[in-house]
Amino acid sequence: MEGIMIINGSPRAPKSNSKKYAELFAKYCTVPSEYFAITNKNHLELCRKMENYTHILFVFPLYVDGLPVTLMNFLKTLEEQSPKTKLQVSVLVNCGFIEPEQNNVAVKILQCFCKKQGYPFGSVLRIGSGEAILNTPLKIFAIWKIKQLATSVAKGKNRNLKTTMPLPKKIFIRASTNYWENYGKRNGITPAQMATMGIEEGSV
Repeated sequence: MEGIMIINGSPRAPKSNSKKYAELFAKYCTVPSEYFAITNKNHLELCRKMENYTHILFVFPLYVDGLPVTLMNFLKTLEEQSPKTKLQVSVLVNCGFIEPEQNNVAVKILQCFCKKQGYPFGSVLRIGSGEAILNTPLKIFAIWKIKQLATSVAKGKNRNLKTTMPLPKKIFIRASTNYWENYGKRNGITPAQMATMGIEEGSV
């Protein structure tokens, strides 16, 4: 039976933007789909479930120009526990940068994995400004492209799609800077503290 297995590779899957994107994809896709989030304990379970589907859609955020470790670890298991029938793999990746091209390396990593493991590669949607666009009226641009992706995956096509907020880069940077500075202020963190490595190490 034809079906799409939507796999969320975000480390923050239950509260992630990736989950919202996955829900939108399922809403507009004409082929039956089922959503799953990767955890530390369900790798083998997900690999076994793949036998029940014809397509996989990996949905995830960009992490350090690549795949989040949650997804990387799952791919290691999938490499060893691959289903007998290789499903077509498609991708929906989002990043906080305004340029959707920032997602290119992450997509190439998955394409390399699929080529090495024998999975046919399908369609891709790269979303820029992914953490912001869904919270603005400009989300219509993301929804439009998600509809196109859903149609492409359902028909087994290979399309390269991309979208972002149609704003000048300077305006986007100014707005995002204000957002993070206000976010830090609400949590007692100054812009100077946010600019240090301590913010990553949790010492701030």
